[in-house]
Amino acid sequence: MPDCSPRLSPRLLAALERFDDDKMPFAELHRLVGAEAQRLDLARPSYERVRTLAHELRARRAEPTTAEVLWDVTTRVRAPDALLEHIAGTLPPK
Repeated sequence: MPDCSPRLSPRLLAALERFDDDKMPFAELHRLVGAEAQRLDLARPSYERVRTLAHELRARRAEPTTAEVLWDVTTRVRAPDALLEHIAGTLPPK
């Protein structure tokens, strides 16, 4: 088995989501995911792969959910067009 793998098992991806709190340094996150990979007898992901996936995960968490946008439209925090922009993926941050 290789020491390092470019692809992440769904179990390791779930572990990455579970471990990351948006403030943890990438090196620490890499160590935790690597230990989990060893525990599951899977190839360790590279530091770069963990960092890239953590960036994507953090960006996705920063985007408002559809329910949040609907609530904002209902309470008039956002304009009604915000729902269409959210669905289209062009909604600017609040």
